[in-house]
Amino acid sequence: MQDKEKFVQAVQEGLNKGWSGFLWIMKILIPISFFTLVLDYSGIITKLDFLLAPVMGLLSLPSMAALPLIIGLFTGIYGAVAAMLVLPMAPEHMTLVAIFLLISHNLIQEGAVQGQAGINPVKATIFRLVTSVITVAICAVFLNPPDTVTAGAGLVTATRGAFAPLFQEWAIATASLAAKIFLIIMTIMATLQVMKTFNTIPYILRPLTPLMRLMGLENKLGMLWLTATLFGLSYGSAVIVEEIKESAFTEDELTRLHLSIGINHAMIEDPALFLPLGLAAFWLWIPRLIAAIVAVQLLNLWIRIRPAKTIVLSLRGITSLKRRS
Repeated sequence: MQDKEKFVQAVQEGLNKGWSGFLWIMKILIPISFFTLVLDYSGIITKLDFLLAPVMGLLSLPSMAALPLIIGLFTGIYGAVAAMLVLPMAPEHMTLVAIFLLISHNLIQEGAVQGQAGINPVKATIFRLVTSVITVAICAVFLNPPDTVTAGAGLVTATRGAFAPLFQEWAIATASLAAKIFLIIMTIMATLQVMKTFNTIPYILRPLTPLMRLMGLENKLGMLWLTATLFGLSYGSAVIVEEIKESAFTEDELTRLHLSIGINHAMIEDPALFLPLGLAAFWLWIPRLIAAIVAVQLLNLWIRIRPAKTIVLSLRGITSLKRRS
């Protein structure tokens, strides 16, 4: 088969996989997004701040920070940024909120996406939340936020109007997001299939080897990690699902991958959303990258000592049985 025919066939096969991945992500994204819209409209989300308010002190944050955290955890970074714009918080407080939400945001939707892509969604969500709390607690030591909030404009609460205009706005935003996801996934899957057909992936992954070693990941996970890191969990997980159908990944490999990309994904778009608030770029990019490295390396350590621990426990059990006999 000539190279041109192989290229066309590879593109067609990649587009078919892309379409399958697109339909899969839409089946998750649309219903969960609509459910979140209803929760937001009902006011339930804003009423849930009492769940986080008691722990705000542990994160060196004022109680009002519970509002953007709740919004971000259930919806996403856009709503959280909108809330932060009208809250009289010090820059240090806003930085800590940003660090928390860059790791843990849109947990319902992204947890479901990760759940369909090879990891228990509860485990994935707990990983992210625990990492957020630990990372913010450590960063607070260096940022040394003030004990009082900054004087300024108080919290502005928008009056809720009719549901129909809100639904229309949601439908337009969802359609726009769907179009963006469609273009990205179709492009990625077609490109990946062409690279597979012409065996160029090893050459692309080779420069990533030192980075993958630092991240605690196998080199064969490089393309999947890079996709999620650049484009986010929704796009990345859709690609992962299609790749799992053809590639053999162990449970430990998928756990490491999802732990890494759950903490550190969409490295370009998400942190940039906080820049208009006047936050320092260092705190928006570096802490969660370090957190992802440390988390996966600790997981690798646990995986390495786990067999030895199992053997020790088994030997103890055998010794105990001999004593009883």
